[in-house]
Amino acid sequence: MGDPQLDTVPKLLARNAKMYGDSPAYREKEFGIWQSWTWAQTAKEVHALALGFLTLGIKQGDHIAIVGRNRPHFYWSMLAAQSVGAIPVPLYKDAVADEMAFVLDHCSARLVVAEDQEQVDKMIDVKDQLPNLANIIFLDPRGMRKYDREALFDFTDVQAKGLAKAAELQGELDARLAAPNYDDTCVMLYTSGTTGRPKGVVLSNRNIIETGKNTSEFDSLKHTDSVLAYLPMAWVGDFIFSISQAYWSGFCVACPESESTMQDDLRELGPTYFFAPPRYFEGVLTSVQIRMEDAGKFKQRLFKWGMNVAKEVGPNLLDGKSVGLGDRIKYQMAKLFVTGPLKNTLGLSCVRLGYTAGEAIGPEIFDFYRSLGINLKQLYGQTEASVFITQQPDGQVRADTVGIPSPGVELKIAENGEVFYRSSGTFVRYHKNPESTADTKDAQGWVATGDAGFIEKESGHLRIIDRAKDVGKMKDGSMFAPKFVENKLKFFANILECVVFGNGREMCTAFINIDLTAVGNWAERNNIAYSSYQELAAHPEVYKMIQSHVEEVNASVAQDEMLSGCQIHRFLILHKELDADDGELTRTQKVRRNIIAEKYDDLLTALFDGSTEISTKTEVTYEDGRKGSISATLEIRDAAVFERAKVAA
Repeated sequence: MGDPQLDTVPKLLARNAKMYGDSPAYREKEFGIWQSWTWAQTAKEVHALALGFLTLGIKQGDHIAIVGRNRPHFYWSMLAAQSVGAIPVPLYKDAVADEMAFVLDHCSARLVVAEDQEQVDKMIDVKDQLPNLANIIFLDPRGMRKYDREALFDFTDVQAKGLAKAAELQGELDARLAAPNYDDTCVMLYTSGTTGRPKGVVLSNRNIIETGKNTSEFDSLKHTDSVLAYLPMAWVGDFIFSISQAYWSGFCVACPESESTMQDDLRELGPTYFFAPPRYFEGVLTSVQIRMEDAGKFKQRLFKWGMNVAKEVGPNLLDGKSVGLGDRIKYQMAKLFVTGPLKNTLGLSCVRLGYTAGEAIGPEIFDFYRSLGINLKQLYGQTEASVFITQQPDGQVRADTVGIPSPGVELKIAENGEVFYRSSGTFVRYHKNPESTADTKDAQGWVATGDAGFIEKESGHLRIIDRAKDVGKMKDGSMFAPKFVENKLKFFANILECVVFGNGREMCTAFINIDLTAVGNWAERNNIAYSSYQELAAHPEVYKMIQSHVEEVNASVAQDEMLSGCQIHRFLILHKELDADDGELTRTQKVRRNIIAEKYDDLLTALFDGSTEISTKTEVTYEDGRKGSISATLEIRDAAVFERAKVAA
């Protein structure tokens, strides 16, 4: 049973306003200047907005949708919603209007807090489909002067109206603040919809607060820490890091000015706690590799020497292992001339704790960051678990596992290899979906993750092989695990994304997306002219380069006893980037494998039937929502494969 004084997030806010009143709770960069709000100021902002919500007739149990980039005002909106007994539902800001309409209708949202004219326009476009949507609040008034204000309100005006009626509404607000208990709903977050329509995951106060408490204690998070909030607010990770852990520990949440300035803002802020998905770390490493390719010979040699020293010594220092004096001196020299400046450029100089999750990260990429002295660790989690299922303790960090069960989490492995868990963070239910709830969570509280893995007997660490539905068998009976191969391919700066196929087949094949920035830079250095992504992707020299990467990965995969059958025999380079707007990726950038296989069925058939080229026409969605199509003739290439490692008896 939780502490009744701390059994809701608004009660944690009240505690923080007393304990850490003058400490920063939020920072935001706007117009090039960092602004700051203390915990005491945050409490006042939330209080004013909560009163404003009451003036708009918000009732207990109503759903309030929130859409925009990471800004303190939207976190306040979630706290204000909870303060009046409503349920916050953050949305993906880059979702198109129809995607938002599904979520808004599914949760029967009464109110939307939107960032700007763009998001308000989306709401207006679909408002006729949403009989429950009564009002819209906007934060940025630019472009809104001539809009009908009957059901449209300025954020600051709502706060002012609430404060003006504080005398008559304070009693009602106090009653609502006191009403919720540990098992009442805290937030509803929608899944990314990898296999279909998103599901509304109902998370209770118990789920959120227990998770914040346990994981903060696991990693010794304190009110002096800080985190950069730049990931989608609709994603469960942002809610746990920026609300659950932040409000339990009392640390500062900083919001960048925009997506385009995120890297610069990260460097200026210097957070001590940082989370990023593998795709972010892959992208940053790619930019580093590109810059080094453009550097002079001396700098390239110095960088190579420094990184070799760092890879040899850095992880041992992080894990507290014995390191000789000579190696320590070399590491300090490498830190002075190479790794230190590089960490500063990346904005990671002050990070004492970093996490990555969402997908498996390539071991080469993982080791690169740890060699810099960054305490980067892997966690394994899900929306339904309030993120955390496993974590890596300090000193037990490895690229091939995702750690031990998080505090309060139990694990078990089913006969078919699927991972199950149960914990205090386990979700309550799927909103309006009892069938899926029953399919996912049994009567004893065990949740099926959909991932295949095993627990190492000696270390107790969990190893994830792949999505259970994606793991299969090759025609010869050997294991097929596409993500294992895809992660190795994505280590190369020139490869942005790849999708491997081969379940039930005699061989594996792959679709590959080139990284336009990296390959474009390479093309420029090699005097290769191109006018579009499609033209560059089809260039014979690009194919030659990608083929060398595929064959290098094949040589590596051939050494793995379990997965040596997953070598790629044939591949093609797609004529367009996989895109969430085209349904090929989720909004959290996860590959929707089945949809891609169905959409590009003609290409897949050609890969397996021996064709050397294939002409295709593909529908695409432009940024403004219009549909179009692109046509291309794609080359299909064979790649060298290697003798497979023999499975030990």
